[in-house]
Amino acid sequence: MSRIGKRPIAIPNKVTVAIEGQRVAVKGPKGELARVLPAEVLVEQDGTTITVTRRNESRPARQRHGLCRTLVANMVEGVSQGFQRRLEIQGVGYRAQVQGRNLVLNMGYSHPVQIDPPEGVQLAVENNTNVVVSGIDKEVVGNIAAQIRAVRPPEVYKGKGIRYAGEVVRRKAGKAGKK
Repeated sequence: MSRIGKRPIAIPNKVTVAIEGQRVAVKGPKGELARVLPAEVLVEQDGTTITVTRRNESRPARQRHGLCRTLVANMVEGVSQGFQRRLEIQGVGYRAQVQGRNLVLNMGYSHPVQIDPPEGVQLAVENNTNVVVSGIDKEVVGNIAAQIRAVRPPEVYKGKGIRYAGEVVRRKAGKAGKK
């Protein structure tokens, strides 16, 4: 049995869950999310908890058991608290700013790079070098943060670029460090 899959999911006070067959819809103070889960898993709600079980012991059912439990737990957490990813920009002249809903990055290219966030994702910039991506869908928040980081990933010689907050970039010695 999956260790993660067998843990029940607690439903907070202001969150409502609707289960119709394989479709799970979660509504809370921050918004609402819905997802269709694979047929191998069964989602049941009893009172203030949700349990995810497998319909059989087939390999696909065992593979998806923990995943589906985590997806439902992330939906519940997203509509109640939301998710955040923080990014740091390091490098001389590198900066970010918000124009309307879009994020404009000046990362040393010949042109500024513009990121348009999808619906439900907010972008904020703190003192030109810290970007905060927030929203209710953990998957979308993570994807947008990865898109922003991919504009200029951290460079291993000088450490310049965009990195996640707390990310450790292993530095390399340059040509002078060879001797």
